[in-house]
Amino acid sequence: MPSEVILEIVEGIVVLFEALGVAAMAIGFATATVFAIRALVQRRGGVQAFQILRRMIGSSILLGLEILVAADLIRTISAPTIEEALTLGLIVLIRTVLSISIQIEIEGVLPWKRALLTSGGQVLAGEITKEAKPAPGR
Repeated sequence: MPSEVILEIVEGIVVLFEALGVAAMAIGFATATVFAIRALVQRRGGVQAFQILRRMIGSSILLGLEILVAADLIRTISAPTIEEALTLGLIVLIRTVLSISIQIEIEGVLPWKRALLTSGGQVLAGEITKEAKPAPGR
C-alpha cells in the first residue's frame, strides 16, 4: 500500500475518533438534561436535579476529552514531526489539567486521593444506572 493511502486511512480514523468525542459530549449533555428534568418532574428538588446535571455533564466532558486525546495520539503517530509531538504534548497537558479540574468538581476530592480510579465513562455509566432505576415508591 502506498504511504498516501495509509495516511488517508489514518486521517479517516482520526476524524471518526474526533466525531465520537464530540458525540459523547453532546449525547451526555442531552442525557443529563433529560435526567435533570425527570428529577424535577418527580419532585426530587432542584438541588438534586442540579447535582445530576453537573455530574453527568462533567462525566460526559471527561469521556469526550479522553476520546479526543486518543485521536490526537493517532494523528501524531501517523506523521511524527517534532512540531506535531510538541503540539500533542501541549494539547494532552491542557486536556489533562481540564480533566483533573472536572473530576475534582464532580467528586469533591483530589483524583489521587480516591481509593478507586474511575474514568469519565465509568462515572457517566454509574450516573445513568443510578438514574435509570425507578424512584422509590413507584
